Amino acid sequence: MDVFKNKKERVAVYIDGSNFYNYLKDEEINFPKGTKFDFKSFVDFLVGNERECVSRRYYTGVFRNIDGSEKTNKLVKGQQKFFTNIQKDGFVIKRGRIMPFGSAYKEKGTDVKISVDLIVGAVDNLYDTAILVSSDTDLIPAIRYIKYRKKKLEYVGFAHASSLGIQKYADFSILLLPRDIERFKEKTLL
Repeated sequence: MDVFKNKKERVAVYIDGSNFYNYLKDEEINFPKGTKFDFKSFVDFLVGNERECVSRRYYTGVFRNIDGSEKTNKLVKGQQKFFTNIQKDGFVIKRGRIMPFGSAYKEKGTDVKISVDLIVGAVDNLYDTAILVSSDTDLIPAIRYIKYRKKKLEYVGFAHASSLGIQKYADFSILLLPRDIERFKEKTLL
């Protein structure tokens, strides 16, 4: 009798939070303000019932109130509330930094954290399949390495702005349309 015959495929989900959020705000998707995205249901959908989710990771830059303004304070509090909610849903938050660049802000450090976690997970045999929710081509070297380690990669992006570079290495791709996002909208109570 084969002991491993009924073993479920182990899946780790890596969500590039800022990348995903920016696509949700895109005019093609036009995700309304005051609406919560249900990440738990989204991950459950991606993993399915036949596989086991061994890790849910959400990567994002963290706001700090360095200027003491009310606007920044509101952003910090909102982000902390979001973190608390998705941690309750079993997500590990992997924090990068948000740095001011002139009048804009840039996220720093999250791509490196995703890359390291993809590679460590492959080397330590923590998953069979990695689901990557990001269209950031900076992740391709890590993707190539996990493929070398015989791990599967599923790419999740948006149909209107998919990454052909990542799709090239993916075993499977899901390209989201606005109607796909609809099922994960949750009205928040104000």
